[in-house]
Amino acid sequence: MRRGVALLASAFLATTLSAGVIAKTLKVAYDADPVSLDLHEQLSGGTLQLSHMVADPLVRWTQELKFEGRLAERWERIDDRTIRFYLRKGVKFHSGNEFTALDVKWTFNRLRTSPDFKAIFAPFESAKVVDRYTVDLVTNKPYPLLLNVATYIFPLDSKFYTGFDGNGKSKDALVKHGNSYASRHISATGPFVVAQREQGVKVEFKRFDGYWDKKSPGNVSEVVLTPIKEDATRVSALLAGDVDFINPVPPTDYNRLEKSDKIDMISLEGTWIVTLQLNQKRVEAFKNPKVRLAIDYAVNNAGIAKKLMKGMGTPAAQLSPKGYMGHSDDIKLRYDLKKAKQLMKEAGYEKGLKVTMMAPNNRYVNDARIAQAVANMLAKINIKVDLKTMPKAQYWPEFDKRAADIMMIGWHSDTEDSANFIEFLAMCPNSETGYGQYNSGNYCNPEVDKLVVKSSEETDLAKRQAILQKAENILYNEAAFVPLHWQDPAWAARKNIQLAPVVNVMNFPYLGDLVVK
Repeated sequence: MRRGVALLASAFLATTLSAGVIAKTLKVAYDADPVSLDLHEQLSGGTLQLSHMVADPLVRWTQELKFEGRLAERWERIDDRTIRFYLRKGVKFHSGNEFTALDVKWTFNRLRTSPDFKAIFAPFESAKVVDRYTVDLVTNKPYPLLLNVATYIFPLDSKFYTGFDGNGKSKDALVKHGNSYASRHISATGPFVVAQREQGVKVEFKRFDGYWDKKSPGNVSEVVLTPIKEDATRVSALLAGDVDFINPVPPTDYNRLEKSDKIDMISLEGTWIVTLQLNQKRVEAFKNPKVRLAIDYAVNNAGIAKKLMKGMGTPAAQLSPKGYMGHSDDIKLRYDLKKAKQLMKEAGYEKGLKVTMMAPNNRYVNDARIAQAVANMLAKINIKVDLKTMPKAQYWPEFDKRAADIMMIGWHSDTEDSANFIEFLAMCPNSETGYGQYNSGNYCNPEVDKLVVKSSEETDLAKRQAILQKAENILYNEAAFVPLHWQDPAWAARKNIQLAPVVNVMNFPYLGDLVVK
């Protein structure tokens, strides 16, 4: 049975087992396991899923996309640039160290040095310790998304990362794709501790006996996470009872799972955009807007959503999903093969091109099949694609190197706001600010950048909406990227797993609150 998102937490709490009953093992199968234990090394869905298992943020999103306090009990605005957070007292890290405002400040400062996170924290001036359990977050200018960003502050144990490891390296070193102390060890405040980890094979989590949230209904004492890349194998493991829940759920198996009397299907309307980027530094032709438009017109993204996603993806023509501030109803889907051919002719590339493409094969639903479908579509306008797909652990280093002419990238807005899509995927790449961190196409329009920066300072919502919609229209008119679809998140679980109340459109389930019957 497929369930919607509107599940009231109050009703859930009234019918669940006592929070004191902790005796259940949960067997999870994702398509991949976390690539690192350093929560600041990579901004990705896998990292955030891990973060909500082993750590707690200052505040977190509810299913209704409202804020609820976690390590911050409450907060108040001090002035137009400052929000004061009052922290929970008596919270312990996994190491046994006490959680204080100093850990928030240390974590905040470390996030600002992370290549992946520093763009999110660019609007901030500082984190100021007021006293042991009070901290102020201060922005450079009035900023409408301060609380949104606070959902990414998972305070880590600053004392735990003090000093040097056995190799003489600083324990707090943040090394991208590196074998650092922080990538192999973690001490946070979350419901689970990492008991055993074998990369690519299994991660075992144990319930943290000293977890602060005694009101949580969660009764899971152990989580065993097994990465199963192959869709069919993952589904078979669920149906056989070898695992308790899986994500992602391959669209080809939706009907099969929904018909099972042992399984519940849970799906939410998605906000995760999947796109292709055209590298203008590697391919001269991609600098020509007509060539980019031709590719956009040649890709039948509605067909991909229908046939490959089985209706569990919404075709996209822009970055912002419906309901987001920058979403423009004026932007329509494109697919016109005749027009695509005409644009290639006008651009002087009627005879076509040879390009390379890379995509992951276990990051997004049907990612490899989608990439192959696009390659076939581009062949119809004489663009020959040399496609290579690989597991995401191998793909991300290649993506960071911009190793192909066309690369696939998916994104869920880190701040649940339109500007975040553009900041990371379409602004001019800038290693100092972090803008354009995942813009492998090297698209650059200073006007778009100015609009997004302006939106970050505009607190009048009507004016801010107009600014972001203007930016989306520029990206659309210039075919800055190839939009495919917004991926609908879906989970499948055995009926004794009360998964529906703990999942969300961000796709980082709050497993600490999960009840297993």
